[in-house]
Amino acid sequence: MIVTSERRKQDLRELDLTSTLTPDRYKRELKKLQSGLIKAALKMYRKKASIVLVFEGKDAAGKGGAIRRMTSPMPPVLYRVIPIAAPEPFEKKRHYLWRFWRQMPPPGRLAIFDRSWYGRVLVERVEGFASAVEWSRAYEEINSMELSLHRAGTYIAKFWLHIDQKEQAARFEARANSPLKQWKFTEEDVRNREKWPEYEQAVQDMLDRTDTSWAPWHLIEANDKRFARIKVLRTVLSLMEGI
Repeated sequence: MIVTSERRKQDLRELDLTSTLTPDRYKRELKKLQSGLIKAALKMYRKKASIVLVFEGKDAAGKGGAIRRMTSPMPPVLYRVIPIAAPEPFEKKRHYLWRFWRQMPPPGRLAIFDRSWYGRVLVERVEGFASAVEWSRAYEEINSMELSLHRAGTYIAKFWLHIDQKEQAARFEARANSPLKQWKFTEEDVRNREKWPEYEQAVQDMLDRTDTSWAPWHLIEANDKRFARIKVLRTVLSLMEGI
């Protein structure tokens, strides 16, 4: 099998964050896409095809909401959502990719990563949790892992949900003022905002070096949550229908 990593370079600055969707159109499209996802997921299960979906994005970008709209119509047996937090002490004693390899899906299932191995070249890079040598070599390590999955028959799609600083600030304020959402708001969120330029550069470097034909990145304009959710679902459905 011949694979190529050649893809047009994607630039965060080219995203139109003013993209929106009206509530009525959102409801119509959501219902249609969710219906299609059920059928596509059952087809995938019968064909024993495995899919890995990676969700990354700025804090409060809406990853969880997009994942919930995607999975809510699917039978739970067909998918697993894997939320990724800081590694446990026993995980730190192993190669950082070890804990992700263990979570890869069996035939006929989806594994949906809410954050992922890309933490090595994002938060670990910016916050100094990984040395320059460690995060610099991670691009090649990640590409190799994803290529191995691809060659084994696993389909991979990666999503970066992007919002601007003004929208993030508004969502943080809403979280802080909501008793049901306060748990989502931490001092770390505020601290990360102070390093916005460093994170922007880390994201762009990630796109430049890990956007491959076998594991492509999909950039999602997420200032409008409705628009972002529909774009995510449409992209996932297109992938599943093409299997």
